[in-house]
Amino acid sequence: MTTALIIVIAVGVLVLIYAIVTYNRLVALSVSADEGEAEVDVQLKRRHDLIPNLVKTVQGYAAHERETLSEVVHARGAALDAGGTAARADAESGLTQALGKLLALAESYPDLKADGNFLELQRELTATEDRIQAARRFYNDTAQALNTKIRTFPPNLVASAFKFSQREFFELEDSSQAAVPSVAF
Repeated sequence: MTTALIIVIAVGVLVLIYAIVTYNRLVALSVSADEGEAEVDVQLKRRHDLIPNLVKTVQGYAAHERETLSEVVHARGAALDAGGTAARADAESGLTQALGKLLALAESYPDLKADGNFLELQRELTATEDRIQAARRFYNDTAQALNTKIRTFPPNLVASAFKFSQREFFELEDSSQAAVPSVAF
């Protein structure tokens, strides 16, 4: 064998090794993004499951506040029906605002503020909001790493060859919606 042929084979092997390592890294990032998205879904479902109990508890004390209660129920339905990361983020923002109004409503009802069931639901909702925020942050960090890898050269050659696609971020349309509703009394 000639030296030139050995060099060509060595370069070919190095390119192949690089492609394999890059492909495996892209797969790992994609799986992590899937895991992050699934965790966001789990936490959002937990939040959605708490809302009917919260509405029912508030309704017992503030039955005449139907507009606020129906707004929460409608926002929950929209969040459950939303498809795609951007649509879900938008629907969840609306739900967060409606929950904020519902929880602010409790200020007008001292008996409600003292109700043990309401207080427990309030604690659960606060803990769930914290978990949602952590899950969103994990997903967005992983999506950012995957998107960066897909867009940079030379990994973009491997990504396009194997049809890896970028992920949408789970972000809020309006930065004022980023605040977790205040549930402290």
